[in-house]
Amino acid sequence: QVTLVESGGGMVQAGGSLRVSCVASDRPLTAYAMGWFRQAPGKEREFVAAISWSGRGTYHAEFAKGRFTISRDNAKNTVYLQMDSLKTEDTAVYYCAAKWAGSGDNYYVGPYDYQYWGQGTQVTVSS
Repeated sequence: QVTLVESGGGMVQAGGSLRVSCVASDRPLTAYAMGWFRQAPGKEREFVAAISWSGRGTYHAEFAKGRFTISRDNAKNTVYLQMDSLKTEDTAVYYCAAKWAGSGDNYYVGPYDYQYWGQGTQVTVSS
C-alpha cells in the first residue's frame, strides 16, 4: 500500500503559476512510476504527465507541453508538477498516482495502469 498526499493547489489568475506536490507518506517512491491526472467538474479524469521511477523518462499531454513540467526528487519521496501560463480551462482537481515499476524504467499514461491514487488537490484558475 502506498499513501499519496497532494498539496500546493489553490487559486491563481490566468497566466500565473503553481507547483503541486505529491508525497508518499509510508514508503519510498523509488521503483514507482508516477503520474498526474486531473478532473474538471462534469468531465472524465484525464492524463496530464508521467515520469519513470528514475526520472529519466517523462511524457506530457499535448495541452501540457511547454506549460507544465513533471519532476521528482526520490530523496524527498516527492513528485512535482510545475504549472506555468495557467489557463481557466486548467481548473480541476489534480491527482497523483503511483504504479509499481518493477525492473522497467517506463512511464505510463493510462489511469488504469496505476494502482495507487492520492485524494487530489484543487487548482482554480480565474480570468
